[in-house]
Amino acid sequence: QVQLAESGGGVVQPGASLRLSCATSLRPGVRYTIGWFRQTAEKEREFVAAVSWSGQTSLYGDSAEGRFNVARDNDKNMVWLQMNSLKSDDTALYLCAASTAHLPRVAEVYAYWGQGIQVTVSA
Repeated sequence: QVQLAESGGGVVQPGASLRLSCATSLRPGVRYTIGWFRQTAEKEREFVAAVSWSGQTSLYGDSAEGRFNVARDNDKNMVWLQMNSLKSDDTALYLCAASTAHLPRVAEVYAYWGQGIQVTVSA
């Protein structure tokens, strides 16, 4: 059974940094891409970033490019999303997800999801 659990969210001021964690329990022998998405009441689920199974390749959405960094450590069963220079527009529920496809941007390709963690950027 695949399980994902996010942590590290909270309330921060504009310009601050925050690191989200995704603790993973994945099926042995299966190589999963881990993606990060975010959603608000006003917007559909938006692709933020994804990291390949090896951790050597990553992909970012337009809103994250240049500010966020995704990394993973399979020995620790952890994936992190480092978010820098946060803006009020980054306020959202952030979710990590697992897919057997290679770095998909589309939420429908991810079969497994965490519950999400709230990030609020406010002065």
